[in-house]
Order: sequence, then structure tokens, then C-alpha cells
Amino acid sequence: MTLLSSLLPVSHVKLDIEAPSKAKLFEQAAGLLSQTFSMNPSQIAGSLNEREKLGSTALGQGIAIPHGRVKGLREATGAFIRIRAPLEFGAPDGIPVSLVFVLLVPERANDLHLQILGELATLFSDREVRRQLAGAADERAAQQVIVGWDPNASGQRRPDL
Repeated sequence: MTLLSSLLPVSHVKLDIEAPSKAKLFEQAAGLLSQTFSMNPSQIAGSLNEREKLGSTALGQGIAIPHGRVKGLREATGAFIRIRAPLEFGAPDGIPVSLVFVLLVPERANDLHLQILGELATLFSDREVRRQLAGAADERAAQQVIVGWDPNASGQRRPDL
């Protein structure tokens, strides 16, 4: 079992959304996540925007992991979003982003934050995972790729980004 398995209910998965900019993407993610936690969406979007100002959260190969710390949040949570038209994100390889995992953690969850980011980087470094997420037919299928992922399973190797 991974840390990711408890972070992503199917209601936090959205496929083929329209997001013409990072700001609009963050607004949509904040709207989605704020419903679950009864939080102010602008606080969530602000946290994501502030982190992004420090440097792009794009990993390469069409993947980004925008993340932020949110005051008042009690537990880590995430959202997976597949963007219909890939979005320029300042990735190191220059490839626009279409697969996004938005991670929110409590304000003081330093170790947990780093552990989850590490799992996400390993997950998305797997070419087969990226292929399955890009082709997922619906939200449940995409969610199952992420929560069912086993880093120790055969066929899942170290990064090939």
C-alpha cells in the first residue's frame, strides 16, 4: 500500500478539462478540492500559485505535480486532472503538460509532503502508468491506475523520464 492510495477518491479525478492557463487549472483544482474540505478555493489556488512562482512543478514527459501547503487542512489530499489540450508549464524538457496531480498538505506536514512527492515522481516516471492515464476511459479507471499502483510490482521500474 502506498501513501497515494488514500489521497485520491474518484470524486477528485477529472478528465479532459479545458485549462487555458496554469491559473485557470489551479482555480479548477481548488474548486474541486474545496468542496471536500469546505475550504476557501482562493486559499487553495493561492497556495498553488505561490509554490509555482518558486519554479515550475512540471517534471517532464507531459507531467506536472503542483503542490502546496494549506493552513487549516487536516490531512493530505490530491486531485488528478487530465487536460484536454496540453498546457505550457515550463517543463525541463519543453513538453506541454496534460497529466496533472495536484497535492495539498497541511501547513506543517514537511516529511509527509516530501514522501508523497517522492511517490508521485516515481509513479509518473513509469511509462506504462503515463500511457494508462493518458488513455483512461473514465475517472474511475484513472483513479485505479494511481491508487492501485505498486512500486514493487514487476514491470514497474525506476524512472525513465
